[in-house]
Amino acid sequence: MRKTREDTEKTRLGVIAAALKLFSSNGYSRTTLNMIATEAGFSRGPIYWHFRNKDELFEAVLQYSQEPLQQLVEQALASADPVAGITLFIDEWFRLLVEDRWYRQSFEILLNKTELTDSMAATIRRERQLTRSMVEMLSRRLAEAADAGQLTLTDTAEDVALLLYSTLMGITQSWLFSPRLFSLAQQTPFFRRRLLALAGVTPGARTAAQAPDKAHRS
Repeated sequence: MRKTREDTEKTRLGVIAAALKLFSSNGYSRTTLNMIATEAGFSRGPIYWHFRNKDELFEAVLQYSQEPLQQLVEQALASADPVAGITLFIDEWFRLLVEDRWYRQSFEILLNKTELTDSMAATIRRERQLTRSMVEMLSRRLAEAADAGQLTLTDTAEDVALLLYSTLMGITQSWLFSPRLFSLAQQTPFFRRRLLALAGVTPGARTAAQAPDKAHRS
């Protein structure tokens, strides 16, 4: 029987789901295509139908964290209010980690489960470009907020943006490494408040731009 487009996509997603699970638990280098095929319930044939090799499958897995972050940068830039844009970026950063399992696994694989080698040059290049786009977005929005009188910058917008991004990554790394250390969902309002204060956002501007906390409550 000839497979439909839906069947083909279901198979591709099944391979990705298995790869996410195994890359996350075993690491990239200790996971083989045979292991992924067994986990997915397929032979290796369907894997090679969709992906030329393990590196290409790895890139597909990382798209589940790269694409949402790219979209989030665009959303934060599109906001008419720069502080609201920064707040959106912070809230969505944490929400995706808490609520989207594939996103969380993809993020964790890159941070904690992968030995970056020369064969991953294209992947590394895209990750670095994405990192630059996030820092540049934060820097632009911080400068705009300062011009609008919504915050006071005692350092350059570029330096504060780098500090905000590095703090977000530090929180993320700590939680992914030890998720029982704290509840990210419960701590999100605190982290948001302190990150905005770190950026120099005045209380009035912070209150006006702040997203409701109920989205992070159980």
